[in-house]
Amino acid sequence: MTLIELIEATEQQLTDAQVAFGHGTDNAFDEAAWLVLWRLGLPLDSALDEPEHAPESVAQRLITPLEQTQVAALVQERIASRKPAAYLTREAWLQGVPFYVDERAIVPRSLIAEVLVSGGLDPWLPDVPLQVLDLCTGNASLAVIAALAYPQMEISASDISDDALAVAHINVERHGLQSRIALLCGDGLRAPALQERAAFDLIVCNPPYVNAQSMAALPPEYRAEPALALAGGSDGMDFIRHLLADAPAHLTSQGVLVLEIGNERAHFEAAFPTLEVVWLETSAGEDQVLLLTRSALSAEDMDRHGLKASR
Repeated sequence: MTLIELIEATEQQLTDAQVAFGHGTDNAFDEAAWLVLWRLGLPLDSALDEPEHAPESVAQRLITPLEQTQVAALVQERIASRKPAAYLTREAWLQGVPFYVDERAIVPRSLIAEVLVSGGLDPWLPDVPLQVLDLCTGNASLAVIAALAYPQMEISASDISDDALAVAHINVERHGLQSRIALLCGDGLRAPALQERAAFDLIVCNPPYVNAQSMAALPPEYRAEPALALAGGSDGMDFIRHLLADAPAHLTSQGVLVLEIGNERAHFEAAFPTLEVVWLETSAGEDQVLLLTRSALSAEDMDRHGLKASR
């Protein structure tokens, strides 16, 4: 059996088992390639197609019986446990950057990473040293990507979960960013550690926003992740209501908040019908990530929405 034959056989197994994707891959072939290549210790970017035109391709590499057994065990674990592949390999990639991940934090996949890497936020950011907050940082993937994309950023990364922050520490150290990323523990913008810090030029947040009905329907792969990082209440807006109320006090006069809401645009607009929003383009469309200026988040606006800051 060749490598490509093993990947195709694994693809069929995953398809037959009806596993769910969305944690680094969105189809059975890519997931199969990830599992097989990782288990065999081969680069994940190995050339697999058109081997006759790609001398570096490993597609026709012969697989030994022992290797077939090792791959079979991993694939069976993926199917039986319904855990995301990243939890089995202990690694995930976002915008080409590798991250350690385990069950203590959700698998990195935020679309905000695209906006950071593409320079989509540049029109709203001053060309000076920036104070940035990555709220609900989880594994710290957005904090790391922001630091790599913008050398002038000094970043605070906060999460309510000590377990998630333990994973974040691993990734900050892995990328040698201890001097630029400070990890803090606390509940949203009400974290005591944040009260001692200056206002931020940029707050990025991929919060728990999945509504209750959607949470109940999630595939097992998503339910393997910490519910604390996903569940946003009946309409998905519980955390976001507090965030928008508290944000003005934590932003500079020209500061902005970048917020991911996934497929919850309808619930967001129902909760904040008159809030002035800038929708940012991502690979998933222009209704997944939004930007709010401090002026849009003024106390007057929040009062109009029936929201008041806690302080």
